[in-house]
Order: sequence, then C-alpha cells, then structure tokens
Amino acid sequence: MKTSERIIQLLKTQGPLTAKVLAIELSLTTMGVRQHMQGLEDDGDVIFEDKKAARGRPTRYWSLTPQSNSHFSDRHEELSIQLIDSVITVFGDTGLDKLISHREAASLALYQASLNDKTSLAAKLNTLAELRSREGYMATIVEDGSNYWLMENHCPICAAASKCLNFCRSELNIFQTILSDEARVTREEHIVEGARRCAYKVVPLSSKVD
Repeated sequence: MKTSERIIQLLKTQGPLTAKVLAIELSLTTMGVRQHMQGLEDDGDVIFEDKKAARGRPTRYWSLTPQSNSHFSDRHEELSIQLIDSVITVFGDTGLDKLISHREAASLALYQASLNDKTSLAAKLNTLAELRSREGYMATIVEDGSNYWLMENHCPICAAASKCLNFCRSELNIFQTILSDEARVTREEHIVEGARRCAYKVVPLSSKVD
C-alpha cells in the first residue's frame, strides 16, 4: 500500500491527526509526511484546521474531505439508488419495507450463528466488528470504562441509507436484538447525518446507565 493510501486509511479510522502523529504511525519524518499531505491536499482528499495549543503556535490537524470517499468501496451506489427506486415503483413502499426486513433477517441469522459460541460480551463485539469489516464497514471496538463502542468508519451502503433511513434503523435493530440479553445499544454518531463515522454505544445491562 502506498504511503498516501496508508495516510488516508489512518485518517479514516482515527479521525483528524497531526503530521507528527502520522509520522510516528508510518515511521517517517514529519517533513516527509508534510510532503505527502501537500499532495493529498492538492488532490482534494484532505483539509487542515489549525487549533490553538496551550503553548506556542497552533497545532495543525489533518482530516479527510468528502471527496476522499472515492478511495473506499461504495457498493455501486448509483445502482443501489436505481434498485430502490425500481422497488418503490413496482412494489410500493411496502415492498421496500419487505426487502429491508428480509435483509435484516438474513444479516441477523448470519451474525447470531457466528456469535453463538462466544461467551463474553467483548468476544461477541469483536466478532461482530470482524463480520462488519468484511462487509466494508471498517469496524473497530473501543473499550470505555465498563462500556464499549462499536465504531464503523465507513458505510458501504451510504447511498442506499441516505435514500431510505429504514436501512439504518434496520442495522441498529440488528445490534440491539443480538445483544439484547447483555447490553443496551444506542447510535451516538451517524454518517448519514454528517458525522465522520457511525458510533454505537454498548452499555452492559449490569452497568449503571450514564
């Protein structure tokens, strides 16, 4: 993978980063990273924001632009929109709801089968993240005290979800159903609403709700 591609991956999964942090992650010099950032900026893939530091000069943070999504799988978004429009035209909104319900049931069955032998919440979440990553969601699990976060840094069905929010409601329902005996799941960040990623907070039922 080229250095510029690795930079884009890091910014996608970790959010805004400084050249210094990128240099450490990539085992490069800060000057070398800045040269790559200049190229990515010229291509329209990144932008920067200078944030005031406690001391000295402002610190420059780099982040991805919407144009950078072209580097990631989009599951043929134009075709997705056309198919949704066709389903509505031929079968109406009820037909689309049935299609989404069928997709939800299939995903639920796949996930449940993969999680059946996992005995802990952490193990289930890590397996779920692996499954979602295979589907293109770039998912990771982050521990936050007694709670967890399921972070999805990319949405391969973003175009379809933007067209019909029931896709997003369906995915949240899947997570809530799978983990219903062990945790409460809420979506705190949402790509369709303009967030950098989708973030699901997972609170074990034995924990005190914030």
